Amino acid sequence: MHTISNEVSGGRRRRREHSAEFKAQVVAACIAPGVSSAAVAMAHGLNPNLARRWVREAERGSGVAVTGVANGALPATFVAVQMPPAETAPADIRIELSRGTTTINVSWPCCASAQCAAWMRELLR
Repeated sequence: MHTISNEVSGGRRRRREHSAEFKAQVVAACIAPGVSSAAVAMAHGLNPNLARRWVREAERGSGVAVTGVANGALPATFVAVQMPPAETAPADIRIELSRGTTTINVSWPCCASAQCAAWMRELLR
């Protein structure tokens, strides 16, 4: 039983062709903030690599034109993040480990973060 609708009975597959509107719809969905392009591609029955290629082409302005965006170029997205001042940064790394009813709280100095990472690797082995 064949599950691929565009497969020819001779065993050779035809390359699917997608309309410019469909490509623009997929690209617009992929560039939305917080959306996985792979999830969008799979929801539309596409290979994620194809969706990423369409997004790249739209970014360069060649190929896919996204409606509502001038010249097919995607808008630059910049999100400013407010960082706390350096003097208010915590002086310690705090780790809470729980196993069953036992809970262990570990406080490790930030200046020894490499040793803390080595300890965690050893602990989680």
